Amino acid sequence: MAYTILIVDDEAAQRTALAGFLTKKGYTVLQSDSAEAALARIQAETIDVVLSDWRMPGMDGTQLLSAVKELNPDLDVIIMTAYGTLEVAVEAMKEGALDFVSKPIDLAQMELVLAKALERKQLIAENERLRHLIGERLRFGGIITQSESMQKALSVASRAAASRTTVLILGESGTGKELVAKAIHLASPRAQKPFIAVNVAALPETLAESELFGHEKGAFTGADKMRQGRFEAADGGTLFIDEVGDIPPAVQAKLLRVLQERQLERLGASQPIPVDVRLITATNRPLETMIKEKTFREDLYYRLNVVRVELPPLRQRKKDIPLLAEHFLKMFASENEKRMKGFTREAMDFLIKYDFPGNVRELQHLVEQAVVLSRDEWIGAGDLPLSTTLEDAPETDQNRSFTERVEAFEKRLIVEALQNADGVQSRAARALGMSERHLRYKLKKYGNRINVRSPSHKDNENII
Repeated sequence: MAYTILIVDDEAAQRTALAGFLTKKGYTVLQSDSAEAALARIQAETIDVVLSDWRMPGMDGTQLLSAVKELNPDLDVIIMTAYGTLEVAVEAMKEGALDFVSKPIDLAQMELVLAKALERKQLIAENERLRHLIGERLRFGGIITQSESMQKALSVASRAAASRTTVLILGESGTGKELVAKAIHLASPRAQKPFIAVNVAALPETLAESELFGHEKGAFTGADKMRQGRFEAADGGTLFIDEVGDIPPAVQAKLLRVLQERQLERLGASQPIPVDVRLITATNRPLETMIKEKTFREDLYYRLNVVRVELPPLRQRKKDIPLLAEHFLKMFASENEKRMKGFTREAMDFLIKYDFPGNVRELQHLVEQAVVLSRDEWIGAGDLPLSTTLEDAPETDQNRSFTERVEAFEKRLIVEALQNADGVQSRAARALGMSERHLRYKLKKYGNRINVRSPSHKDNENII
């Protein structure tokens, strides 16, 4: 991609020399001999980066910088000056300059600074593209996806929404089963009626029947008053039973009768109560195997499995990760009143390569932590929670170079220190005998090649 650089300097020889170097590097270079002329060009033409002298006759670099930021806050300005003091650099950064280069200009340094500015510009453009895609992909129930397999599943769900038939949603923990169930309810004629959700796996086995069907006063010890169950609470609307494979066998039989007869009996009652409920169930367990093992009723399975929606795990829909990560970033930045611009390439590369055993909820949790803990407007690889990464790489072998072996040894030391410090970087840095800043540098250097699992990390089996 051809980028346009505007050089602003009252010294013609300086402009010409720098313009010649940048032109050879493939940039389109424009020149202005004053800040006033530069502003006119910025308003009339598309400029990618401004290289401006700090001290000029008339409007100086400070005033130009402020004026540029008013016109376009995302247009980066790099300051050049022969007065290369710390005070000038601090002042330039406070005014919004991206970087600061001392004269006489080191051309190699200038090339690196420009590369940094243009990478930032590409990231901004990429994040704008993602935001546009998110707007386009908010289809069924506001579920964000551009994955073919997920779109196929949502197509089945949307076509089933208008009916009252039962729907069975299959998928690993964290794939969004309850979100899809809510979307089906909201797209159905029952949208104005209750949506009631219950996770059977979270209920003690002795309370599952009472929770679903209710009980009369005195039905069992502690039942000091009548209580409606989830079926009655959902009357006219939708009942979502998550982890339906965990329903005890005795309760399975009662659930089958409710589906067949459309009426129920509270625990301890003798009179049936009619109910009009659309049932959606979900599980991550292999119900067909459970049928063979006689732990799940085959007749109930066929009652539940009228319409089947299979949600793919996040590792099989990698192209959704940038969209979802950007969506969560925007959401949590707003909640925490932080100005966040997006993810660095290293951070997004890490997210895309990671398998997410906890699926979308794990990604959501990861981005929330990164937003809360980040000290920058961009989420870097070092900002991502270390406990989400894979196990550390195996020992280096004899085929690796000396440098690779040294890096592997250094990574192992860092991994061990972070594990012993429960992931707290300041404590790990003290244990390693280095500054926290130097440790953060090492983490960013290795990016997603350094993999740490904190000892306090819990498996993501309950993440949805």
